[in-house]
Amino acid sequence: MTTPTTHAAALRPPRDLTIPDAGSNTAREVLSLAMRRVLAEFRRIPAAVTPPPDEAADHAAFTALVEHLFTSSPGLVASLLRRPTLGTLVRCLRKTIGSDREAALRHLRTLRAQLAFELACLGALPGPVELRRLPDEVLSLPANLGLRFDASMRAVRFGNGRVTFVRDGGDEDWALEAWSVCEGRPAGVSRPYRTITPSLRLALADNNPLRMFEAHPDKGGNPIDLGGRDPEEWCAVLAQCLELIGTHLPEVRREIDLFVHTFVPVGYDAEKHLSASYQEAIGTIYLTLHPNLMTMTEAVVHEFSHNKLNAFFELDAVLENAFWPLYASPVRPDPRPLHGVLLAVHAFQPIARLYERITEAGDPRAKSVDFQRRFAKIRSLNHAGAAVVLGNGRPTAAGRALLDEMRRWDEHYGVQELPDELLEH
Repeated sequence: MTTPTTHAAALRPPRDLTIPDAGSNTAREVLSLAMRRVLAEFRRIPAAVTPPPDEAADHAAFTALVEHLFTSSPGLVASLLRRPTLGTLVRCLRKTIGSDREAALRHLRTLRAQLAFELACLGALPGPVELRRLPDEVLSLPANLGLRFDASMRAVRFGNGRVTFVRDGGDEDWALEAWSVCEGRPAGVSRPYRTITPSLRLALADNNPLRMFEAHPDKGGNPIDLGGRDPEEWCAVLAQCLELIGTHLPEVRREIDLFVHTFVPVGYDAEKHLSASYQEAIGTIYLTLHPNLMTMTEAVVHEFSHNKLNAFFELDAVLENAFWPLYASPVRPDPRPLHGVLLAVHAFQPIARLYERITEAGDPRAKSVDFQRRFAKIRSLNHAGAAVVLGNGRPTAAGRALLDEMRRWDEHYGVQELPDELLEH
């Protein structure tokens, strides 16, 4: 389950995956091919894992459910796997099947229960599904429901619009619609999503198995943390960021709605901003809250760009020497492989474009010294990073098109030094 050759052959070298042209479909094509890969992998999972004897019944139910979906509702499968709550688990299984059996079984238990719960919420189960080996939690974005399982449950039975907890003291049957209100809701049931826009949510629960793995030297993972702020404040700030992007980079804003489902809060910091994304978790952005709107907007564009490039990495390595040797990075304190420097430049070039568009629009914020200094610094960082990638990278055929775009934007901005009046501040 590790080689993306089947659908990579259909990949056209992308002209505008970094900063989309007006009316561009490049990002949509890349996401579509990346989803074809994860769909094929999802269908192979039942046969790729041999469960322990005590999970045979659970696995048989899962196998039957997967085959039913592909036979009767292939469009529904694609819709389900676009959600990071399910697609992330499939990509994590890709890396653990055949190499880490215990991790693969953990991911598989979550996937089985997650799929059954999502279908129960949709009323799309072909029949009841009972599972005995349960994960800690299942989530449904459309239903805005989270369900944590406790040790007293011997099994959980999922039916259309219903969940039954099987306990030694007797079964406890619930209609899911009863959980839409707080009164009488059982322990462990939550409504973990807050609305930012009609299609984007702030997530107060997260089932990404990799969320505590962190490559940045200044962070220790991405646990959910509102930083002492209300969810409403987070949603309002993110809505302002998205509005600013929509005003000045409307093509990018449309792509965000195509790719992103959830923003996960990971703290508040008035001095610095730390954000993250994962190739496995396409559709999710992790970020801290910061009091400066431009800093927050940068973070949204930055991590969305990572999501977009991560979808491309599902199909192509881009660089033949992506991970060795290491090079000094203009945006990180630690030496980085070209893969990391490429990610940085790909994320910062659209940020430079945002600053440029805001300036061209005559927005009053563009007149501030801090804004101008930051714009100049971004251009400088981009030029330094592009020099590392363009000077050392050995691109694949599709990767060459991405580097050509990087070169075009690098030449567009050129080498610009800070004016004296900015250096004095």
